[in-house]
Amino acid sequence: MMKKLVWIGLTVSLIGFVVASSARADEWDKKTVLTFSQPVEIPGRVLPAGTYMFKLADTLGDRHIVQIFNADGSQIIATIMAIPDYRLTSTDQTVIKFSEVPAGSPEAIRAWFYPGNTVGQEFVYPKSRATQLAKASKAVVPALVVDVASVDELRTAPIVAVTPDQQETPVTVAIQTTPVASGTSSMAGTTGVEQARHLPQTASALPLVVFMGLGSIVAAFGLMVFGKRTIDTV
Repeated sequence: MMKKLVWIGLTVSLIGFVVASSARADEWDKKTVLTFSQPVEIPGRVLPAGTYMFKLADTLGDRHIVQIFNADGSQIIATIMAIPDYRLTSTDQTVIKFSEVPAGSPEAIRAWFYPGNTVGQEFVYPKSRATQLAKASKAVVPALVVDVASVDELRTAPIVAVTPDQQETPVTVAIQTTPVASGTSSMAGTTGVEQARHLPQTASALPLVVFMGLGSIVAAFGLMVFGKRTIDTV
């Protein structure tokens, strides 16, 4: 009986470690499954209503590469550039920010925040579309200066910030690209109306699983010691 309890404890702990490994992977690539009830715009195309998987494919200092897959992750739909988007406090849910667009147009995703992170991904749009979005939303929008066709080109393609009056300026001047100090606020790029939507929580029950596993081991060994002492006394 004692051996059985020990094996149960070890099994639960092993499950905890497997979950921990998976959680670390998700934390690195920010894998998030999102379902949109209406079409949404991303740089270069409009996604029909449906379920998609978002992943962070690479981080290159002041620019990140985001890949969007179909629901089960078997097909890449889009590879886009993003820049860091900072906020003062994190939430335990996925947050998608949308830029204001003309009535009747699909909502344009502005930024994506992974649960528990203060650093999100602000999408970089082609310059022609960024100019339209900046004017409609009255906000600064990061833009690709040239058209790109591959991930390698995204890594080095020049980017600028487009202002509501259709002027181009360096991204670091117009958009907050470094962490925001506590107690301060950043107004760069936030003059337009934005919608922040909290999508289904993706936080893991990892702490509870690990705690249960360790608790099972401790309890099993405790029973073994108690049983041995009882036999010795008799």
